[in-house]
Amino acid sequence: MAAPVGPYTPIVRAGEWLVVSGQVGAVGGRLVRGGFEDELRQALANLAALLEANGASLRDITKTTVFLRHMASDFPRMNVVYAEIFGDHRPARSTIGVAELPLGALVEVEAWAHVGAG
Repeated sequence: MAAPVGPYTPIVRAGEWLVVSGQVGAVGGRLVRGGFEDELRQALANLAALLEANGASLRDITKTTVFLRHMASDFPRMNVVYAEIFGDHRPARSTIGVAELPLGALVEVEAWAHVGAG
């Protein structure tokens, strides 16, 4: 699992919910190489690892927020990778264009997952 790059908790349980802080495509504190798609795949893998460590999976996600550095060029590419990873499971989603992200990332993804009373 990716270590946080600031003073926050990467995942918090709030009753029946797991709230996952924004994940970038980093391993060992460094962004993966390969560009936007590889960063997004790694960000989603980091998100999945946090959920799995807490007894959940991507299928439990009900809402994501995706932050993009380059909305015009990366939004269509994000949709392709997002659909590849999530398959038929389609959580509610917001996508927001931003000026900068931690570590100089091109994409960041946060999520809410409903897991029941557990």
